[in-house]
Amino acid sequence: METSKLRNKFIFFIVFAGIITLLLILFHFVEAPIKDYLTDFFGATDRRMGDTATVLFEHLFRILKIVLWMSLIVSIVRFVNHLVFSTALQRSNSYEISSLLRNVFSIIIYIVSFFVIFNSQYPNVDLAALFTTSTILGVIIGLALQDTLGNLFSGLAIQADQPFQIGDVISIPTKGEGVVEQVSWRGVQIRTFQNRLIVISNSVLGKEVVEVAPRDNLNARLVFFNTLYANSPTRTIQAVREVVRQIENVSQKIRPAVRVINLGDSGIEYEVKYWLEDYSKYNETDALIRQRIWYAFQRERIEFAYPTRTLHIETKPQENVFVETSSEIYERLSNVPIFAPLSDEETRKLADGSNLRVFAPGEAIVRQGQKGDSMFVVHRGAVDVQIKEAEATKNLRKLREGDFFGEMGLLTGEPRTATVLTDGETEILEINSLCLKPILEENPELVESLSRIVEERRQSFDKPEDKTMPTEIKDKASIFNSIKKFFGLAD
Repeated sequence: METSKLRNKFIFFIVFAGIITLLLILFHFVEAPIKDYLTDFFGATDRRMGDTATVLFEHLFRILKIVLWMSLIVSIVRFVNHLVFSTALQRSNSYEISSLLRNVFSIIIYIVSFFVIFNSQYPNVDLAALFTTSTILGVIIGLALQDTLGNLFSGLAIQADQPFQIGDVISIPTKGEGVVEQVSWRGVQIRTFQNRLIVISNSVLGKEVVEVAPRDNLNARLVFFNTLYANSPTRTIQAVREVVRQIENVSQKIRPAVRVINLGDSGIEYEVKYWLEDYSKYNETDALIRQRIWYAFQRERIEFAYPTRTLHIETKPQENVFVETSSEIYERLSNVPIFAPLSDEETRKLADGSNLRVFAPGEAIVRQGQKGDSMFVVHRGAVDVQIKEAEATKNLRKLREGDFFGEMGLLTGEPRTATVLTDGETEILEINSLCLKPILEENPELVESLSRIVEERRQSFDKPEDKTMPTEIKDKASIFNSIKKFFGLAD
């Protein structure tokens, strides 16, 4: 596409320059005959009239020659500009520099060419003296070009310092904030985050304080939140840091910082400091961090602090949309095949000790290789099971309500063999080893039943149609011994 465009411009330049050159050559040959003809024609009756016609003709031809020569110079300069600045420098990511240099280069060449061509046609007229000795003309030109020259020299200063480039995010207190789209000798164009275009002249920009977030730099952002004084700061910091690290556009090169910044009137106030890969998307990233903090607080039973000076007339506590009754959790666990050997009383104990967790869409519940001592039951929603093979992620299957995963982590403490991501907002029942251990100690015979069920589950995964499902299962005897060893049960 670029080659075709350059070829078209080259053909147009050759044709246009050829026509101008032919006209200049033609003028050289026809000037004298036409001049003699006009002298004879108008001087036949009145010699003075013939001299006047000759002088007018000479001036007309000189003006035409100046116009043609300037047209040729303009065509040459524009072609060179496109060839050198718009092509070569644009490929080197220096388009803002090429735009300013192109304009300065063109103005200098036009002025010098005009002086040279004008002096060649009117050698007796001192054009430079005319401009320098005319005080009135100098004042008029100076006043007319005051803003233009101010923008030009400010633009040169900006290009010399290069405080920002195209693609950087800049913030000007009195003008706004946005992404730099163009830098020229006249001014700077900024695209705001509301998709509006701000054009600021260089002379005005040179007087402002500009905050720059370079595009090739890891720029930090701060997000604030608070909790009640009853919530542990250490537990809060760990939960928030973990969810922030998994968010897209948050750089993995620098660890996010979560710290206490104030002990406020209503609760403990925190700030999250994180670094972005693309600073122009900080609004979306800030919003996603706040969303994930809310979900993390729901899972960890951490509460936001409310203003203590606000009068709450309604005494009814706020209902939690994710609270389930113990009977619903008991019913869900009763239908899980791995818990079939448990009695009703044992299942109810397991239901009382389980935790209901809520995860955001696309959030990881467990990750491949992660240590764990709990298993999960999908209560509402769905999850996707993935494994990583040869630097590629492979989707194995989708688990829906009532399905479970991670049983080997609960029974033996083995690392996770797959990554499980939520498909939409999902409620998960988590059963950890601390809930199951008292039940196994009271009824050791359950170990053999659980081993048998896990072995049957392994055999179902080994069917041809399920070869892609990872199995963290060993033989039955090994499973039996691993469960007893993990829970510290006597032989």
